[in-house]
Parts: sequence; structure tokens; C-alpha cells
Amino acid sequence: MKKDSRLPLGIAVGVAVGTAVGVSTDNIGLWIPVGIALGAGIGGALKMSKKKQS
Repeated sequence: MKKDSRLPLGIAVGVAVGTAVGVSTDNIGLWIPVGIALGAGIGGALKMSKKKQS
């Protein structure tokens, strides 16, 4: 696995944001998967943009 992979970073940030929103809205079961999905999307977009720059 590459050291400069952006996908795990995006997922980690998504989990953190999803947890924070889930705790504040008292609906953590909904927001953790939403955060993972958004984080994976952002991580994938960052990965693609880095690939285009190379």
C-alpha cells in the first residue's frame, strides 16, 4: 500500500465529523455511515486530483 494514499485520511475525517454531528443531534447511528460515505468520496476525489497532477 502506498504511503501517500488519501482514501484512509478522508475516511478518518469523515468518521470524526460524522461522530461529532451524530452526538450533537443524538442520532449517531445515521451520521457515522454518512460521514464514512462523505469521507470516502472526498478521499477518492483527492486521490484522483493527485493522480492528474502527476
